[in-house]
Amino acid sequence: MKNFLKLTFLVFLFFLLTGFPASALEAGASAVPQNIIKDNRAEKLRAFLGSYNSPLSDYASVFIKAADKYNIDWKLVPAISGVESTFGKAIPYNSYNAYGWAGGKYYFNSWEDSIEIVSRALRANYYNRGLDSVAKISPVYCPPNKSWGVKVQYFMDKLENFSPKSTLALE
Repeated sequence: MKNFLKLTFLVFLFFLLTGFPASALEAGASAVPQNIIKDNRAEKLRAFLGSYNSPLSDYASVFIKAADKYNIDWKLVPAISGVESTFGKAIPYNSYNAYGWAGGKYYFNSWEDSIEIVSRALRANYYNRGLDSVAKISPVYCPPNKSWGVKVQYFMDKLENFSPKSTLALE
């Protein structure tokens, strides 16, 4: 009986320390929490950018982290890069400027740097001013081009609906 209590206490302690949900300790509960949903945005973005042979495909997780950090749509910055530079393929040499930033004349230090700065600026200069959709961002980001927003939205929708045939082939 003493060993049973020790074992029960150790199991309880294990679950407590590992952050396992208390509901899993209930009799008959599955050992795998049911409320965990796999976040496959980075995999999806990597495959999507890879389908365009984009130099940005290796930075998919950087896009996702920056979007989450600044609470912006995770598809926005990659979509802008699609419109402005064919996903980073048509940029000034070593500029890392896939976003048409400063008319394409701005030079970032790296892809990570560019993703961080553009995401932060979209939050501060657009979202925080109530410009929280492509339709609202477009006239400020790229005036007077009326088709810019339509093109950005096209790539966002294409990314949203993208379904890679096989992500194993891309790894």
